[in-house]
Amino acid sequence: MFITILYSVVLPIIVLIVVGSVLQRIFQLDLYTLSKINFYCITPATVFMSLYHSNMNPELLGSVILFYALYVLILYLLGSLTSKIMGYKSGKKAAFNNSIMLDNSGNYGLPVNQLVFSGEPLAASMQALIMSLQSLLTFTYGVISIQGSRLQGNYRSVIIGFLKMPVPYALALGLIMHALAIPLPTVLAQPLTYAQQSMVAIALITLGAQIVKYPLRLYRSDIYISMVLRLFGGPLIGLMLILLLDMHGIPAQALLIASAMPTGVNTSILAEEYRNEPDFAAQTVLISTIVNVFTITAVIALSGHLQ
Repeated sequence: MFITILYSVVLPIIVLIVVGSVLQRIFQLDLYTLSKINFYCITPATVFMSLYHSNMNPELLGSVILFYALYVLILYLLGSLTSKIMGYKSGKKAAFNNSIMLDNSGNYGLPVNQLVFSGEPLAASMQALIMSLQSLLTFTYGVISIQGSRLQGNYRSVIIGFLKMPVPYALALGLIMHALAIPLPTVLAQPLTYAQQSMVAIALITLGAQIVKYPLRLYRSDIYISMVLRLFGGPLIGLMLILLLDMHGIPAQALLIASAMPTGVNTSILAEEYRNEPDFAAQTVLISTIVNVFTITAVIALSGHLQ
């Protein structure tokens, strides 16, 4: 079973990451431009379309939001405590917390979910919601924490910077149009669909390009601390919350798998965008993605026992 999951679910995703790494080695891609495309175009389109087409009932929607809120709160507390113990300064603390709180629920989690559940609508909708909540967290807390550390408390500029981010508007608009059943004109639906469908390939290729920009630093303890909290602490917290909230079946399985994603490419994109610890961010993405090949396979196997 382990080999089957590894071959059919995880390795197809790794292929695109390798493609990005090879392209970067050969052509020296413009990572800043790739980050802008992800940041301002593809992610907002994906968030909007996922929420617009969501088919979860209100009760399950509330349960998932509660799960996610508790999940990221616990990770934040763990990250802040670890940063204090390790003596990280504000910029490093922001990057460290991002590395454990911001995971690859979209460009890694969506394909994993699709392959594990064979496109089952309920599981797909749950992963889309998690990805949307993750995107909201990324472009609120993730951006504000980094900007705040760089601007030394000038939160007026932080708020202005946040208001320029498109993802929160896409999330709110998607939820409103879904709730009110507002039809989406084809002239808008088609390009948004094209952007959504391109997300997995472009994001994973970007990730592959980013992780070879910096030399692999296997001696850095901060990277391993981040990896342990992300890949082992994340699923453990997820399992505890699933049991606490008495969730079963596909919702429980989907949430457990969602909690086991590696450090998200957005961690590196934000670090590149705002020039805050880009080397550390790229390393956490690289190391956690490599190790996740094995940990996600184990978590998928474990999730089969949640009935």
